[in-house]
Amino acid sequence: MAEQTTLDSLLEMGFDRNRALMEHEGDPDIDEPYVPPVGNVLGGSDPQLPSPAAQPTAEGADPDGGDQMIHDGDTKQPMTEEEKREQIKRLEDLMRVKQEERRERERAEEVDREKQRRRQGQELLQVKQKLQEDEMKKMVDLRQREKNDDKMAKQRVRDKIARDREERALKFGGGSSSRAVTSPSAEGPPSSPPSQGPPPAKKDYNECRIQVRMLDGSALTSVFKAQEPLAAVRVYIQMNGDAPEGQDFTLLSPYPRRVYTELDMEKPLQELGLVPSAVLVVAKK
Repeated sequence: MAEQTTLDSLLEMGFDRNRALMEHEGDPDIDEPYVPPVGNVLGGSDPQLPSPAAQPTAEGADPDGGDQMIHDGDTKQPMTEEEKREQIKRLEDLMRVKQEERRERERAEEVDREKQRRRQGQELLQVKQKLQEDEMKKMVDLRQREKNDDKMAKQRVRDKIARDREERALKFGGGSSSRAVTSPSAEGPPSSPPSQGPPPAKKDYNECRIQVRMLDGSALTSVFKAQEPLAAVRVYIQMNGDAPEGQDFTLLSPYPRRVYTELDMEKPLQELGLVPSAVLVVAKK
């Protein structure tokens, strides 16, 4: 059983079957394919060879059968039990050496796979970090652009208000402002008796003069377009008033009393009845 197990193991390790057979390990023709002799073929005969009956038998040999004396000095003698055990031991030692080499090779391959796995993990981590950094950079750039756009929008509003103020100052300079704030009755034709025809038509004003009373008692006065929303007046107060930055306030008319809401901020001054002139009061919310 031990010899069969060893033989199977050697065959699995890649040894040729002739070399795996212990009895033929020392044969000089071990690597050559086996060819049986012609004279030993069952049922065959060679006319040039004498028949077994004609061959002389050695002295003392049993003619009826049994072991014959071996006269050929090249013929390999059978191995003794001790030689067989030594041969098996050598083969088992060889198998252990081969198995240990295979285990070492497998351990080395496992170490290489582990190194490759760690290297791939580090590369994947670096890729993830790079993507996160790129995403954060995009978010920062987007917020900066939004901040710049908001700043530019506010600056455009300030520039527009400044241009409007300059235009009003040029238009109403040199006494023209006094004509702009003149009441409709003063600019109309001289009063005449009722018998002298129908009353004059109401005049349409394109601008209005707004006076704003601040919380500290001071006043601001400016001219606005009749179609500008009330929000333009609030922006003007925020930019030119002395109110603390960020303080919220509302506007109201004293006579008749009216508190303006957020919806009123989008309505034109003419629609709110603030043309041609009006007084607004700043009040805390």
